[in-house]
Amino acid sequence: MSTIIKAIQKINPTAEVSVSGEDINSIVWENGTTPIPVADIEAKMVEVQAEYDANQYQRDRQKEYPSIAEQLDDLYHNGIDGWKATIKITKDKYPKE
Repeated sequence: MSTIIKAIQKINPTAEVSVSGEDINSIVWENGTTPIPVADIEAKMVEVQAEYDANQYQRDRQKEYPSIAEQLDDLYHNGIDGWKATIKITKDKYPKE
């Protein structure tokens, strides 16, 4: 989903719009949606990007966590403490900041 649409939905969750790529000048307000000023959308886009950047650790962790099947197997064979130890490796590698 484009950053523009994410920003618009944060301002107005019921907004119906279409956008061509990341061109803020190509917004089409659909089904009677009240247009939002471009300056407001641009300000919200900065917030959306900052939120995305702040959660990089989550995306990094997700790539490295074992699959659910592997985690269940780990739980079965090593118990909850063993599973926690396995997960902690990735959490420590990519801490929340």
